[in-house]
Amino acid sequence: MNNKILIVGSNGTIGKELTSLLKTQGHELKLATSREPSSNEYVKLNLATGEGLDNAFEGVDKAFILSPPGYADQYSMLSPLIQKAKENNLSKVVLMTTMGADADPSSPFRRAELELIDSGLSYNIVRPNWFLQNFNTFWLHDLVANRQINLPAGDAKVSFIDSRDISEVAAKLLISDQFNNRDFNITGPESVTHQEVAKAIGNAIGEEVKYTDVEPQVLGDVLVNAGLPKDYVDFMLLIFGFLKEGYNAATTDSVKEVLGREPRSLSQYIADHKSAWT
Repeated sequence: MNNKILIVGSNGTIGKELTSLLKTQGHELKLATSREPSSNEYVKLNLATGEGLDNAFEGVDKAFILSPPGYADQYSMLSPLIQKAKENNLSKVVLMTTMGADADPSSPFRRAELELIDSGLSYNIVRPNWFLQNFNTFWLHDLVANRQINLPAGDAKVSFIDSRDISEVAAKLLISDQFNNRDFNITGPESVTHQEVAKAIGNAIGEEVKYTDVEPQVLGDVLVNAGLPKDYVDFMLLIFGFLKEGYNAATTDSVKEVLGREPRSLSQYIADHKSAWT
């Protein structure tokens, strides 16, 4: 049987790390990207139009799938992937959604999860909490330019997860049948506020970093001006509302159960990414 693994979103934060891990382990990969392919291992896949879907699944046995950022209707992105995986009788599908996706059966992410669960395929679902890496990517500009974190998060605690841990969990689930047909809420080892993150980054770089709890529309305007669709901006503000109410504070043992070790801490993340802010 062909053991080639399809990685959807191979140029994203999780996809890049997952690709590197699986390559190091010697696995044959097929890397799906919305960009023009740079080598034979890449295949162009446009989830918004379906372009490249057949080609992406040709000759693969397993798949890691996710919905690209910028789309509020994640189900419309994920359902064709799940259908194609079923059509090709893949031996394993690992789906990444988001923590809390299973709270509402009518939400786009949960509809995709249920479709995969009902597909008859062996699967795993990974639901990570907010990424620590957001602080060196999406929220980086204000941190570097103004030494400021401006988000509508209140003083809520969040069990931020290091994206490297998510990728390692996904890699283990793809190559192992030990945890088949289970879902995992993936969190870091501790729950902290954005104020505590700002202070920790400031201590590491030797400069004061401030956190300001802004009105949701302040972030909304920033995201719209960055070119994101309004329905996706509304989705982002919705999940920030859940965050502010405390729904992202819980910690889980999922990383330890799958990997046999504790997830990376906030202090380790900051030490490893210090150069991003200096």
